[in-house]
Amino acid sequence: MAWIALLLAGLFEIVWATAMKQSDGFTRFWPTVTMAVAMMLSFALLAWSMKLLPLGTAYTIWTGIGALGAFIIGIAYFGEALTFARVCAAVLIVSGLVLMKISTPA
Repeated sequence: MAWIALLLAGLFEIVWATAMKQSDGFTRFWPTVTMAVAMMLSFALLAWSMKLLPLGTAYTIWTGIGALGAFIIGIAYFGEALTFARVCAAVLIVSGLVLMKISTPA
């Protein structure tokens, strides 16, 4: 269950990061509210998962999901560049996440 909470925390991190971008420096009301709610849910789920998972594993996976998700959203919705170097960086993030998951005791 801790892994599911951690996955959800990472997904909410993507939501709040995207909403922060859309808030235009906290000048738009609904994106700012969305960001705040998603941030609270993300932190709460991360904190709960850390009761059962090692700090390094939980935090690394949480930030990795957020980074990879923000990378994809940036390309798909905000027109950010899709370059070979950025794709290689994303592959390295995924590789690190997989290695962190398989190297963590059950």
